[in-house]
This record gives sequence, structure tokens and C-alpha cells, in this order.
Amino acid sequence: MAWSQDEERMLAQIEQHLVDDDPRLVARLESFNERVRRNEARSKGQPGLKRRPRRSTVIILISWILIATLVATLLVMVLRHEAAAALALTTML
Repeated sequence: MAWSQDEERMLAQIEQHLVDDDPRLVARLESFNERVRRNEARSKGQPGLKRRPRRSTVIILISWILIATLVATLLVMVLRHEAAAALALTTML
């Protein structure tokens, strides 16, 4: 059922008052509406919408990469030190 012109005008006035009174609310609602549209499009399988990984996932991934790099570096340093020590022992004898 279509709304009358008076009802549409009243809704437009209410919307304008909300925009004027609380711009943060408007920004939150727009953000929410955008997320809902993206989720609906994703659930319908529309191409072209890629999901970005969460910030926490990226931070965890980078942390694991740094830890693995540190462990590998320490292993290389220890192995080189042991090889140098073994070489020094053989040259002394």
C-alpha cells in the first residue's frame, strides 16, 4: 500500500530533524545500512564484492610471521656459532 503525500512529507520532516539533531546517529545508521547491503549482496553471491580480513586477523598473521623469522634467524646464528666453535677446536688440535 502506497503512502499518502502527507505521510511521506511527515517522514521527510522527521528524517530531517534527526539529521539536524544527531549527525553521529546518521553516520552510524549509514554505516550499518552499508554493512547490511554488503552482507545481503554476499549472501546472494553477487560477484565483485570481496571480503576483507579483520584487522585482528592481519595482526595475528604478521605476528606469526615475525616470530617465525626471529626463530629462523636465531637458529642460523646458533648453527653458525657451533660450526665456528667446532672449526676452532679442530684447528687447535
